[in-house]
Amino acid sequence: MFSLNKLRDRASCLTAVLGLSLGLSLGMSTSAQAAELGATDKPIRLAMVEWSGARITTQIAGNILERMGYKVEYVTAGNYPQFTALADGSLHATLEVWMNNVGDIYPKMKEAGKIVDIGPLGLETREGWMYPAHMESICPGLPDWKALEECATKLATAETFPNGRILSYPADWGTRSVDLIKGLDIPFEAVPAGSEGALVAELKAAVQTKKPLVMMFWAPHWVLAEVDVGWVDLPEYEPACMEDPSWGPNPNAVNDCGVSPPLINKVAWAGFEKTWPAAWEVLKRFQMDAKEQEKLMFLVDQKGEALKTVTDEWVEQNKAVWQPWVDAVM
Repeated sequence: MFSLNKLRDRASCLTAVLGLSLGLSLGMSTSAQAAELGATDKPIRLAMVEWSGARITTQIAGNILERMGYKVEYVTAGNYPQFTALADGSLHATLEVWMNNVGDIYPKMKEAGKIVDIGPLGLETREGWMYPAHMESICPGLPDWKALEECATKLATAETFPNGRILSYPADWGTRSVDLIKGLDIPFEAVPAGSEGALVAELKAAVQTKKPLVMMFWAPHWVLAEVDVGWVDLPEYEPACMEDPSWGPNPNAVNDCGVSPPLINKVAWAGFEKTWPAAWEVLKRFQMDAKEQEKLMFLVDQKGEALKTVTDEWVEQNKAVWQPWVDAVM
C-alpha cells in the first residue's frame, strides 16, 4: 500500500511529464522543428508555361513564397524545354506539370537525379478529344469513338482531305493526338493549334457557326463554364495499351486507348530543397483547387484582368487556405 508521500511524488512526476508533453505540442521545440528559410538572397526562378491555369498556379505559389521572405522571378518556359532548364538549375521549380505529357526529357533528367518531384498539385483533371455539343447532330454516333470514322469527311478540311481533322495541341506540347490516331487506325490527321488561345478561339467560333470540330483539350479550363461540350468515349486507358499491341481494339499498334485522368505534379531542380528548405516544405503542401482555378482563369482570360492583380487578391482573401501550410513549416 502506497504512502501519501509516494502518491504525491508520483503525482508530481506525472504533472511534469504532462507539462513537458503540453509544452512540446504548444511549440516549445518550434525552433528545432522549423525549416530554415535558406538562401533568401537568391531568387527562386519559377517556370511560367503557356497555359492560363499553370500561370495562375505559379503566380499564387510565388506570392506565398514572397510573403515568406523569398525573392521570386517568373521565367517564360516551354512545356518540354523547362525540364532541361530545371536540370541545369536555370529554373528552380515548375508548379503544374501534366504527367501524361512530359516527353522524353523529364524521365531522363529524373533518372539522372537532376530534377525531383515535389508532389501532386491536387487538381481534378480530364483530358481527351472534346467537341461542341452540336457535333452530336452532325455525327450521330458520338460520343462513341467508332462514329468518328464514318464522320471523317465531315471533319475534313482542304489541308487534310479525304481524312478528317483533329485540332491538336500546339506542336511543342507533344504528339498525343498523332499517337492516338495511329493507335486507333482512323482516317484523321492531327493539325496543331498555334497556342491555347487558338484552341479556345476555334472552339468558340465552331459553337457560333455550328462548324464541325473535334479537338484535344483538357479540364479544368474556364471555357468549359461557357460552352456546352461532349467528350469522345475512347477505349478505357490501361498501361498495357502503351506497350502491348495485342491489348485494345487495334491488335497491330499501341496507343489505342484514351487518356487516364492526368496526374498533375510539382517538379523542381534537384538542389531546391537544400537551397530553400522552408520554401520546399511549403510547395510540398501547396494545392490548387480546380474550381478556384477556373474562376481565376475566367477573370484573366475573359474579363481582361491582370494576372498579378487577380492572384494577389486571391492570396489576400484566402489566407485560411494557404496560411496553415506556412505555419506548419515556419
